[in-house]
Amino acid sequence: MAGDSRVLMDHNMEIGATPSQVKKLPKHLREPQISTDRTHLISDPVKKPRQRYVQKDGKCNVHHGNVQETYRYLSDLFTTLVDLRWRFSFLIFTLVYIVNWLFFGFLWWLIALIRGDLVHGDEEGWTPCVENLNSFVSAFLFSIETETTIGYGYRVITEKCPEGIILLLVQAILGSIVNAMMVGCMFVKISQPKNRAETLMFSHNAVISVRDNKMCLMFRVGDLRNSHIVEASIRAKLIRSQQTKEGEFIPLNQTDINIGFDTGDDRLFLVSPLIISHEINEKSPFWELSMAQMEKEEFEIVVILEGMVEATGMTCQARSSYLDTEVLWGYRFTPVLSLEKGFYEVDYNNFHDVYETNTPSCSAKELATKHRDEPLLPQLPLLRSPLMLGLK
Repeated sequence: MAGDSRVLMDHNMEIGATPSQVKKLPKHLREPQISTDRTHLISDPVKKPRQRYVQKDGKCNVHHGNVQETYRYLSDLFTTLVDLRWRFSFLIFTLVYIVNWLFFGFLWWLIALIRGDLVHGDEEGWTPCVENLNSFVSAFLFSIETETTIGYGYRVITEKCPEGIILLLVQAILGSIVNAMMVGCMFVKISQPKNRAETLMFSHNAVISVRDNKMCLMFRVGDLRNSHIVEASIRAKLIRSQQTKEGEFIPLNQTDINIGFDTGDDRLFLVSPLIISHEINEKSPFWELSMAQMEKEEFEIVVILEGMVEATGMTCQARSSYLDTEVLWGYRFTPVLSLEKGFYEVDYNNFHDVYETNTPSCSAKELATKHRDEPLLPQLPLLRSPLMLGLK
């Protein structure tokens, strides 16, 4: 028993906590924790894994439940069909054509049955509505030939069947509408620029360091294709819960992060990877956050890159996000652009790499105050010197 107490005491000494402190900790904090990439004090409570609002690949992690007015999806049927998964799109595509062919095949068979073509079709002098249509299977095949305009020439409608001529016109018109809708859905689904966003890259981490004596939040974007994104623009949102002064709790409140909207820096010429910078100033939500305070905050930064695909002219949007644990304080991005003979070369092996740099741990507000006060210090003796000379 004494040996067990001695081992427990040694273990507590190693982690920097006393036995009494360990007993006071909740049970979930006394259990082994998952290690993270960020450096934390071992005595501090470790953050629980949080759910992302936007995944790294740009998918929004939001599910709509208890939707009562489902009829709204049918009011925009074309968009609903385009948004379906591929397996459901193929299933609906196949079912629509088969049902359409079966329906008109049944009508052709019904006309033949009412006219008596199924009974008297082989008699001499009998003029059927459709020649060589003697069963439901043959009516179904004739329906397929009519709508797809195959025209094998074996089954032919005659001129002595006005109801058949009207049905032929109806099937031709409705068949064209079905073809236009289904082929249009497939064309739009195939040509969607979602796959174009797969070649737009965002760095794994965002960094905070000093640029031109100003604290900046930065991340990197790049385009793997030689065909460029036209009129590319980028914006960022800060997602975090907020409680108002009146006590109202706002979950996942969205705040704009200025990354050059007023200066035009948000409009990109994305030929090579670019480092997008957000200056942490008085209007920034990170203005009063120091390194220690940043580690205690829970937030998510969503970045959105938009532009037109040069090859198709369609609008493309790529998204990514950075959790608070993915924002590294005191780092910069490794350069990826080098000058070769006659061209510039981009090394994407270093696209996500960062290196540590000297960065003050104070907030951007405190840093700005220091820089504002420091230039005044050397001028103080110069201001006193004329007075001193006058006294002498």
